[in-house]
Amino acid sequence: MTRQSYTLQEATRKLESYCAYQERCHKEVNQKLRDMGMIPVARDQIITHLLKENYLNEERFAKSFARGKFNIKKWGRNRIVNELKLRGISRFNIKTALKEIEDVQYAKTLENLAQKRVAQIKDTALQKRRKKLADYLLYRGWESHLVYAKVKELIG
Repeated sequence: MTRQSYTLQEATRKLESYCAYQERCHKEVNQKLRDMGMIPVARDQIITHLLKENYLNEERFAKSFARGKFNIKKWGRNRIVNELKLRGISRFNIKTALKEIEDVQYAKTLENLAQKRVAQIKDTALQKRRKKLADYLLYRGWESHLVYAKVKELIG
């Protein structure tokens, strides 16, 4: 199977709509261009164009990512930070993105998530109940000191 080839203009238009559809990070855009078989010079040119025309904005991506993962998937700060690092987002933009999460809302979400999970745990053994709740919250990226305080509060 031969790979479809794109002109610079076609690839640029394709990437403009790719970025307009949803916020993207540099890594995703670069990968998309690689998959399209674009040479490094063309990739750089297209990425420069996307940055200049504001289709690609790392800070905007990081903020949107943090808000979305917190509000929809109920991820904690640790998980959000790790996922952003995986995508090659700068420390500065990660810090900025975390400001999108309000402390009061963060505490409320942890409370609701923990309450809901405690109700689902069927084990009767105290230690097992504690472990299951802690593991669940830690996996979702909540800070350990908050998790253990919540476990103590809810299961005792």
